[in-house]
Amino acid sequence: METGILLHISSLASPGGIGTLGRAAYEFVDFLRAAGQKYWQVLPTGPTGYGDSPYQSFSAFAGNPYFIDLDTCVAEGLTRGKKLPSYDFGRGAFIDYGKLFSGRLDALRFIYDCKNFDIKAVNSFAADNSYWLDDYALFAALKIHFGHIPLADWPEDIKMRRPAALKEYSEKLEDAAAFHKFVQYLFFSQFQSLKKYAARNGVRIIGDVPIYAGYDSADVWSRPQLFDLNESLDMNAVAGVPPDYFSADGQLWGNPLYDWQQLKKDGFDWWLKRLKHTFLLFDMVRIDHFRAFDSYYAVPAGAVTAATGKWRQGPGMELFSLVNKAFGAQRIIAEDLGEITDGVRRLIKDAGYPGMRVLQFAFDGNPENPHLPENYKEPCVVYTGTHDNMTVRGWYNSLSPAQKKRVRAASGYDKEKHSSIAAALIETAFNSPAQIVVIPIQDYLFKDNSARMNRPAVPQGNWRWRLRPGEINQELAAEIKRQGVK
Repeated sequence: METGILLHISSLASPGGIGTLGRAAYEFVDFLRAAGQKYWQVLPTGPTGYGDSPYQSFSAFAGNPYFIDLDTCVAEGLTRGKKLPSYDFGRGAFIDYGKLFSGRLDALRFIYDCKNFDIKAVNSFAADNSYWLDDYALFAALKIHFGHIPLADWPEDIKMRRPAALKEYSEKLEDAAAFHKFVQYLFFSQFQSLKKYAARNGVRIIGDVPIYAGYDSADVWSRPQLFDLNESLDMNAVAGVPPDYFSADGQLWGNPLYDWQQLKKDGFDWWLKRLKHTFLLFDMVRIDHFRAFDSYYAVPAGAVTAATGKWRQGPGMELFSLVNKAFGAQRIIAEDLGEITDGVRRLIKDAGYPGMRVLQFAFDGNPENPHLPENYKEPCVVYTGTHDNMTVRGWYNSLSPAQKKRVRAASGYDKEKHSSIAAALIETAFNSPAQIVVIPIQDYLFKDNSARMNRPAVPQGNWRWRLRPGEINQELAAEIKRQGVK
């Protein structure tokens, strides 16, 4: 068994209002090594839009500019020795995305305007990534040019990519697009340096691939034929899930669905390029909402809730036989939570990927519950909870007395032995047959629900939690290492 910790980059205790790829990230790798951990799992790293969700990105390929470490840029001489202007990125305990939105790109623009970067390296990066970067850079420039309105509200000529409009805006926004290429160069350079440092310290980084692209994205704008859209680029149906544990009305995500027939005609080229690009950053990836590759939930466009959706057939092994041939089955984790059918189970088994188990889902009294460790028959990765769950402390406090008693009995909780119910569940995970155990850092710190990352079906106020300076230290690393020794 190998172990790791779930902590998104945004939650690092970096200066400047949000976690970055700078010093705090390297210190977290050191912490993982000291704690005997082999994996660092993060959430999607794309640029975020409305609602700040990493699962609603402007690009399936680009990196989030907020994660670029400004101090590293200064230390590398990119400002020609000039001091960065003073920006207020937020100084509270939680991320203030409004302040980041109003100032982060300005800071990066200041760095760009100093013109002290290796233009050959930037051009080489741009050429190597032209498949997605040319369109993304122009898309990002257009977003700013149009006052950040969504793609659906753009002028018709450029929304539909008519040649004359593309030529006009490409010329008008040439420098703005070049700036966004530079920003992506910084992101990927900093991330790949961090990945190399992690590898030298025996730490592998697990990324997260959202199954769906955002509707307001460079992907939809540049390749609308790959999505279930009409001739005006309106969505025919949208993504979501039916009523479940998290929401009585289901979850209406609003992402466009894929035109899987068109993708198949192209040999699933877009998906293969996307995964190849993703593996530049990550050693392994968790593919979100994996069950939709077997069958996916389609909700009529304009529906108020997700309750009226219907299931449609996904691409199945036609896609993943090509994925495995290109990348191997050992680098992928299938997020198989939610309503799982025999077809989904067959697909995961045929693909050869480990699925996910979550201990917070295990203790409902059903002896056949797949999240109970004694029922782990197939390869899997076990978590106490994910980014969508409450913290263990918050979850346990929400239970009835009878449910608490059941959890204590099933986890072997002993107040003389365990410092908290979270410690008992962590031990349960370590003693399970799972191949990999990943624990959110919040549970090691026994945080309450103020440290929760996301509340599914609640569109605002998520993704804001951060570590505070000094919260993780050598004492905690030693305790985590001790817990992991069997």
